[in-house]
Amino acid sequence: MKKVVLIILIAFASQVVNAQLFSKERVRNLQNFDKKRLSYGYILGFNSYNFNFDYTADEFDDDIIVQNDVITGFNVGLLGNLRINDYLDLRLEPLVTFSQRNLEFTDPDIGEEFRMREVRSTYIHIPLLLKVSTKRLNNFKPFIVGGLSTSINLSSNEDNPDDNQDGQFRMTTNTSYFELGFGIDFYLHYFKFTPSIRGIFASSDELVRDDDEFSPYTSGIDKLRTQGVFINFTFQ
Repeated sequence: MKKVVLIILIAFASQVVNAQLFSKERVRNLQNFDKKRLSYGYILGFNSYNFNFDYTADEFDDDIIVQNDVITGFNVGLLGNLRINDYLDLRLEPLVTFSQRNLEFTDPDIGEEFRMREVRSTYIHIPLLLKVSTKRLNNFKPFIVGGLSTSINLSSNEDNPDDNQDGQFRMTTNTSYFELGFGIDFYLHYFKFTPSIRGIFASSDELVRDDDEFSPYTSGIDKLRTQGVFINFTFQ
């Protein structure tokens, strides 16, 4: 699903950019839109959350790994944009994101058998981003964006007294991230449409370890951090 959306996004962008660059008729839409000090919008999109595992030395054999099956989720949110100048904007993009990751743990004592954990997460994701744009070219304007974010995992199970021995996978509730991405503003007749793609990278360990220090689920993991990709469509 993520690949299909990305292909559609690239194809749409290519068609519009080609039309804007080579069409003889170049009517500028929404000429004064970017002059506003404050502007708002809403966001719809897709996400692909993944886990990056760092294993402890000595305790986790090379043949014993955690398989991570990623399922595409979706995002909904709002945009608040503060114009600094013609090339810089400060953006607040609070999102609610829904995701699922399926983890398969090998059992060191049994070998070929696996144990599955479905990690379903609902995040309140709050990024503060700096948008750096090029000069507007007719009716489109490319940009890069980066910044910091924090999230609240409403499905973390952090305070759940049960752990993996009782079928419960636990993560920390609060996580911080770095973010980096790019996109294109398209100035249409009635609104500005912005497709973008952005990577997120957790900076903190999110694993809540089992009470048993020799747990086959958590004893061999040194750090567990989220990595993800957002494909968002913004309407202003």
